[in-house]
Amino acid sequence: MLKKHSILLGIIISLLLLFIATWNYPGGSQVDKNSVGYDWKNNYISNLFGKNAVNGSDNSARFWAIGGMIFFSASFAIFFVEFSKKIPVKGASKVIKYVGAGGMFFTFLIATPLHDIMIIVASTMFLIGMFYITVFVLKSRLHLFKWLCIVCLLVFYYTLYLYGSGSLKYLPIMQKINFATTIALILGLAYFTKKEDFQQIN
Repeated sequence: MLKKHSILLGIIISLLLLFIATWNYPGGSQVDKNSVGYDWKNNYISNLFGKNAVNGSDNSARFWAIGGMIFFSASFAIFFVEFSKKIPVKGASKVIKYVGAGGMFFTFLIATPLHDIMIIVASTMFLIGMFYITVFVLKSRLHLFKWLCIVCLLVFYYTLYLYGSGSLKYLPIMQKINFATTIALILGLAYFTKKEDFQQIN
């Protein structure tokens, strides 16, 4: 039972720890360095990882946030490994398994001082894994997941565009939308697809 639901349990624990982190965040955001508490509209998730909050206070959210990232990365790594077993093409299966799951190590490193470079590395590896998954989903009869994959990738790309272009006003909101759509897609693919859905694809 634990193995069967390890992805869901890991994500639930991750979200709980991250929510606890937001409750413990001292304050400060991109629009007001002196604000109190976590502002969902103007604070980034990465604000929870720093040794100090934006307002300069010791960041009591850090411990909880790093714990959340450990469970988040581990859950997604398990997903990529398990989903790769559903793909009949060996080369593609290996890309999903090793690039997708391997990228989760770098996703965790986003919570460290290597944050900026790790966003690039982790996002690239995640998108490669998801691109391969999307190709096979598009070739299948999983019509709902075809739309979900496309929407998820578009949201992810747009969020990266905002980050790369320095358009920061709506980036914290898009970051959370991206977080939510990605989790929804991963859970959907993990629980509502099976090996047989992809067996006729080559």
